[in-house]
Amino acid sequence: MPNEDDLRMRIKEMMVQSLMLQMPADQIGDDQPLFGPGGLGLDSIDALELVVSMEKTFGVGVPNSEVASKALQNVNSIHDYILEKRDPQAAELPSS
Repeated sequence: MPNEDDLRMRIKEMMVQSLMLQMPADQIGDDQPLFGPGGLGLDSIDALELVVSMEKTFGVGVPNSEVASKALQNVNSIHDYILEKRDPQAAELPSS
């Protein structure tokens, strides 16, 4: 399993490729909002594409829009979601 920084970079590279973003992956901030003003400006079509890419790239699905709204806020939230879904024991730990 890649270390956490490597996983974040893989997420950013997946986003640049799948969403055809006109910026290099290393210019996407870990906490930068993906949607709305001040963020990357993604829309609902981009969200759908992101979910499909996450499933292809990381083997992690997003079951519904409620989960998506929490998991797809920024690179860090995607990172945490992937780790949680890949490691079922992490999902059982109480969140702090």
